[in-house]
Amino acid sequence: MAAGRRRSLFSFSYVFASFFGAAMIAAAFAYFNYKYSQYKFINFKEMILYTKSQLFVPDKDSYIVVVYSSHMGEIAPYIRKLKQKKSVLAIDLYQRRREGEPGIVYATAGTNTLLKIIHRFHIREVPSYFMIKRQNDKGLYKQDSRIYLLDTVPKEP
Repeated sequence: MAAGRRRSLFSFSYVFASFFGAAMIAAAFAYFNYKYSQYKFINFKEMILYTKSQLFVPDKDSYIVVVYSSHMGEIAPYIRKLKQKKSVLAIDLYQRRREGEPGIVYATAGTNTLLKIIHRFHIREVPSYFMIKRQNDKGLYKQDSRIYLLDTVPKEP
């Protein structure tokens, strides 16, 4: 009886195949973490925002979220420039409630909710803005752009 060629556990092909498999798993894990940590989620069922007279209930598929402080001055002219294509959700950190306009929802929240929003989206300067897009019908929205600093100096055409 002829003995077949027997491979050892440490042969090149076994080591290479196991290394390649582990590398593929690590790459997939890193890519998944990168894609889902790059942009954050906000659930409006958990983070309650208030408008002038009621709770904010999102009804659009996407919003431009502006985080600002009304203590810093009038923001309305700059927000009106943003609302050309999408509705604007303007969140006031100074917690002043005001009436909305067509296409603009002014909102505020309690201090803990505002701090969660600032922390989750890494807001470093105000006024700043970013886009969010609806992910499901349960109030979950995903950040759809990076965070931009809102120009506070009006530009002449």
